[in-house]
Amino acid sequence: MATAAAQALPASMDAREWDEASYRRGILRARDFSSRTLFRAVFFDHGDDLDSDVLLAAASSDGSLASFSLSSCISAASASSQAEAAVTLVDPVCIVQAHSGPAYDVRFYPDPQQPLLFSCGDDGRIRGWRWHEMQSCLAPLSLQGDHLEPVLDLVNPQHEGPWGARSPIPENNAIAINKQDASIFAAAGDACAYCWDVETGKCKMTFKGHTDYLHSVAIRESNRQVVSGSEDGTARIWDCRSGKCTQVVHPVKKIAFENSWVSCVAIDASESWLACGTSSGISVWSLLSNECIFNLDCHAPVQDLLFDKNQILAVGAEPVLSRFTINGTVLSQIKCAPQSAFSISIHSSGMAAVAGYGGLVDVISELGSHLCTFGSRGLDK
Repeated sequence: MATAAAQALPASMDAREWDEASYRRGILRARDFSSRTLFRAVFFDHGDDLDSDVLLAAASSDGSLASFSLSSCISAASASSQAEAAVTLVDPVCIVQAHSGPAYDVRFYPDPQQPLLFSCGDDGRIRGWRWHEMQSCLAPLSLQGDHLEPVLDLVNPQHEGPWGARSPIPENNAIAINKQDASIFAAAGDACAYCWDVETGKCKMTFKGHTDYLHSVAIRESNRQVVSGSEDGTARIWDCRSGKCTQVVHPVKKIAFENSWVSCVAIDASESWLACGTSSGISVWSLLSNECIFNLDCHAPVQDLLFDKNQILAVGAEPVLSRFTINGTVLSQIKCAPQSAFSISIHSSGMAAVAGYGGLVDVISELGSHLCTFGSRGLDK
């Protein structure tokens, strides 16, 4: 009778060949994709080479580091829009398992002979990758992940406690590149910033003074200074020669926001202005007069910002890309795909890439139109 009943069922309801393991893998893969976060997406900018394809590199919460061809992403997005797909999934040009935990930041080291891509993450490592290997990978996507070896692998120092006990390796939440003296600055989870020598792979200096972990770091090359932003609610300016703190910036002084943190810092091209993104808004300071120019309260925490000439682009815990004047006037607000955005990057052509929750990247033109929105297929584990 059971056989007869099974034969009477439509083929779509026949469970005799049900693959439970495959179903579970599909559910886990879908859940992993929906909760994945891209903490950083940056353009590889060719500068004057206008004919070259625009490439991006992205650091993900699954520890992977991937490169993407923008022309391929736009083509895939156009095809998906015709098919009315909710999110365009694209295959990266190359993807590696860069870190054992989430990868929080990625930056280019502008060597004209051999550009490098540096990543950092929750495992406390800074790793350097040959960019030419990531922009022209010949291995099929199914064989990628551990097919490349880093050319540089730096690990944060551990702190020694009583009876010789050692602390866990502190994570790296952000990095900044100083191309003048071949240095990498890292914002770490032990409330310290570290300066690493790219050539020797050794830690040259440790900057101590914050009372809580660091979120961000930026370099002021002309004055040989570095700026760090911390969970303790302050930004500190350090002398790279002595390692001493020369100024403590308090972006938020209102009593209602006294527990605010500094999530991101940025310095303009003239190195005269400092912008701080906090849990309550944006604060801009003059580095020449050491004065606050304006404080702007926002609807949600600001998670990344940068200077675009004399303007400021900012993203945060809401799906909006905001553009401000240096005096705090709102020029535009563009809705973007990630519900919570952690990264904003700008290309020399004027287009911007916003990355964040859901593993999404939204590429927006200089005029504010959406060129494409895509998510990466990632590594199947």
